[in-house]
Amino acid sequence: MSILNFHFMGEFYKQISATQKAFIKNQHMYFVGTAPLSGDGHINVSPKGLDSFRVINPNQVAYIDVISSGNETSAHVLENGRITIMFCSFDKKPLILKLYGKGETILPSNEKWDTYSRGFDVYESTRQIIVVDVELVQSSCGFGVPRYDFIEHRDIHFSWAAQKGSEGLSHYIDENNLISLDGLPTALGLERNKI
Repeated sequence: MSILNFHFMGEFYKQISATQKAFIKNQHMYFVGTAPLSGDGHINVSPKGLDSFRVINPNQVAYIDVISSGNETSAHVLENGRITIMFCSFDKKPLILKLYGKGETILPSNEKWDTYSRGFDVYESTRQIIVVDVELVQSSCGFGVPRYDFIEHRDIHFSWAAQKGSEGLSHYIDENNLISLDGLPTALGLERNKI
């Protein structure tokens, strides 16, 4: 099909198709968007990489989340559940795919951890798994998105985590991952009873 025959209109689906699942698997990066209920709260958009995303079934996905400088997604889904995940093609054929749904943070202490973690490589710096029940799938053209070539995933996070060690990582979580920018608790914050 000629690129000129693509439709500009977005298309909506009630679940992830086999073709969309294959597209997701081929992407090296995706974006996670969440927001608090407060009208003056900070909207968060996080880029994600590594081999961290899985389609569990046509209406459920999950990604493994490593320790980072903030933990907005966990705070927002704990408060209101809303989450959007966006995949974007940077290859020759343009496409944007968005998954809208309700999220849940699964910590290693959660009874669901073994069920969801078995499909991932779990690292010492893994802090949680975000599971999303997908309510709506949208595809759109992506004609305005530039093309890029993938080179490689960075390994800086793992070098940083190794240097910190388990005690240092735990301290880093206490300092940076227990509340959101707006003071909302994260799942880790509630678990550690430090907020």
